[in-house]
Amino acid sequence: MTKNGFYLLLISTLFTSCIPVKDLVYLQDKGSAGSETTVSAVESKPYRLQVNDVLSVDIKAIDSKLTTIFKPSEDLNNGKSESDLYFNGFTVDDHGNIRMPILGELNVIGYTLEEVRVKIEKKLLEEYFKAEANIFVTVKLAGFRYTINGEVGSTGTKTLFKEHVNIMEAVANAGDITTVGNRKAVTVIRQTPTGVQMNDIDLTDVNVMKSPYYYLQPNDYIYVKPLKQKTWGTGQTGLQSLGTVITLLSLGTTLFVLLKN
Repeated sequence: MTKNGFYLLLISTLFTSCIPVKDLVYLQDKGSAGSETTVSAVESKPYRLQVNDVLSVDIKAIDSKLTTIFKPSEDLNNGKSESDLYFNGFTVDDHGNIRMPILGELNVIGYTLEEVRVKIEKKLLEEYFKAEANIFVTVKLAGFRYTINGEVGSTGTKTLFKEHVNIMEAVANAGDITTVGNRKAVTVIRQTPTGVQMNDIDLTDVNVMKSPYYYLQPNDYIYVKPLKQKTWGTGQTGLQSLGTVITLLSLGTTLFVLLKN
């Protein structure tokens, strides 16, 4: 190989295999560089309950003894682990109902958490309590679950004890996207009452905050695809790529010498 050929191979390898910094930085202003950017995130719409959601329902009153019969065998407030919430929560069954002590079955499919709270409170006041009891009902999801797979630090189903979770928080909770993960096309798969929705979002663009997929919904599935550099195996940085070129040239030279002899 001539000297010019070596330089050409070296330069082409460095430029094609290295991962540019702009592909690694989140939330870039790709419109007007250098100026202050103000982006209003899309307001998160209230989540409407679906089958297999698990609810945490807490009922309080002035006399705490009056509300114990409406609670499961173990008070949810005594444990906040995922397993406690799962086994002591109220799961939405295939018919869209939850089954609570004394109150029986309540249909909650398609309702927001606030609507379920109002529904339970109304039933309690109509059938079991007077207004003077000052009952206080809290309804929450028993953890915000999502699943993330692909080029992230930690894959699997994650649970966050928050009401609202955005895609950036979900990625951070999974150990961030690896260097060879494609931040420009992160796929979000969402189950809705009308079917499955799938959309790719660009996390390197600040305008991702305007996307309806910026705020996740419970049970969303996130997939981070690998960049082409991972399959090429030439290295993620210029130094790694240079090392690959040198290794290949060394192997080529050794092979040439052996064949010549």
